[in-house]
Amino acid sequence: MKIFSLVLPLAGLVLLAGSCTVKSTENKSETAARQVPVVNLTVMDTTIYKEYIADIQARKNVELRSRLSGFLEKVYVDEGAIVKAGQILFQVNDEEYRADAAKAEAALNNAIAEAKKVELEKERTKKLVEKNIVSETEQELIAVQHRASLSKVAEAKAVLNQAKTKLAQTSIRAPFNGRIDRILLKTGSLLEEGALITSISDLSTLNVYFDISEAEYLTLASDTNFSNNSFNKEVKLLLANGQEYPHTGVAQIVESEFEPNTGSISLRARFPNSDGLLKHGASGRIAVPISTGSTKFVHQKAVFEIQDKTYVYVLNDDDTVKMQPFRAGQRVGHYYVVEDGLNENQRIVYEGVQGLRDGMKVRAVAKK
Repeated sequence: MKIFSLVLPLAGLVLLAGSCTVKSTENKSETAARQVPVVNLTVMDTTIYKEYIADIQARKNVELRSRLSGFLEKVYVDEGAIVKAGQILFQVNDEEYRADAAKAEAALNNAIAEAKKVELEKERTKKLVEKNIVSETEQELIAVQHRASLSKVAEAKAVLNQAKTKLAQTSIRAPFNGRIDRILLKTGSLLEEGALITSISDLSTLNVYFDISEAEYLTLASDTNFSNNSFNKEVKLLLANGQEYPHTGVAQIVESEFEPNTGSISLRARFPNSDGLLKHGASGRIAVPISTGSTKFVHQKAVFEIQDKTYVYVLNDDDTVKMQPFRAGQRVGHYYVVEDGLNENQRIVYEGVQGLRDGMKVRAVAKK
């Protein structure tokens, strides 16, 4: 009897353990379905832009170089200063050039005096010939001397003009209204002819250049604004930090032929720069509108790529998921444009697609 009393409790324990195992399996089966957020495609009436690398240049940008050799005597402006056309910016020591100008002026005066002397002699000889005191040969000789003296006067004037030009070039002036760049040489520096001192830019309006392919050019040519190779299209400028420039520009075709190596052609867009935000040589991107109207979008979190193809997981009616390819257009913010392969009625897994597989049963919840 003692033996039976031991066996019965053990059998009860076995039955109890079996019962717990069944309940645990049932609970696990109930919670096996993974919870995933689902959304529909986003449909918006919007304008799609295509972006191009931009080359930003000032309307005018020139280097200021010394035309003469000499010491940089004075610097009248600071780096980054706004200057006016004709304003003196730098002064090269002019003592040597003043001396050359004075010497040339003296030489001119001597040449003029010599020419006057010969002219008087010419008049005197003419009267003597009329009185048959001297021969006509003497008159011809003095006429030749007079022409030679006039040539010397002209030569002396040219030398003086050259000396005055060099003297004027000792004052380096602003060629137009603009802003001074960094000054590379300081007061007292020895300048060689052609030495770069700084550069000046007219930043009131900036030209932004970008290249498009021949196929893109032909697409733009189908625009109603394109007529007789005259094209004007409003575009946006995106700055290096991703922000949009507050003013729009107008793009125009500025080249008459395609680059043979790249098959591209350049367009130029002009942007106002009254606040001086844009600088010569800055970088950015041009956004050109390529389509307008109702467009389908899918969030980037729902999209994944396999071998250069884009996919999403769509939810079937039986709450299983299926991997579906689609043709993605360009990216706009956090969304991809859906060009083909998906429709507005499909439910798409919003995020967490890494652990999913075809046919997996899930518990869908609407994305808030």
